Amino acid sequence: MNRKFLKFEIDLDFVLIAVTTSLKDYRICYLINKHLNFNFIKQPDLEVDIQQQTGPVYFSLYHDNWEASETDFYVIANKGSDGYLVPEMRKTDYFLMIKNYIDDEELDKLVFSLNKIPEIVAAVKIDPKKLKSRENLLF
Repeated sequence: MNRKFLKFEIDLDFVLIAVTTSLKDYRICYLINKHLNFNFIKQPDLEVDIQQQTGPVYFSLYHDNWEASETDFYVIANKGSDGYLVPEMRKTDYFLMIKNYIDDEELDKLVFSLNKIPEIVAAVKIDPKKLKSRENLLF
């Protein structure tokens, strides 16, 4: 009997920036809006089933959209109601997810500008393909 195996690879079509800060979610979004001319707006919390036995875990979520380039930006809290969105990055407080296209120069400028905000300890680009729990970032 011949067997065929399907290889399934998740399409990670986004860029991820890890942000470390001690501020609350609304405060960091306010500062990003103020310093970088974004317009992050609170969305319903992101619901993720991390463990099957327990119920879903909720994470704070903010969204902004650049209509000219059709690029979506999300600020997602890493610490949720009952666990971490990306447990292997416990020191990261928030993720800035960029869906659709952003060129490397603009991305570097964004990371540099985030690091200029005094309340942000660090903002670094990370490769979502290297994360064990990358499936939690798909929504």
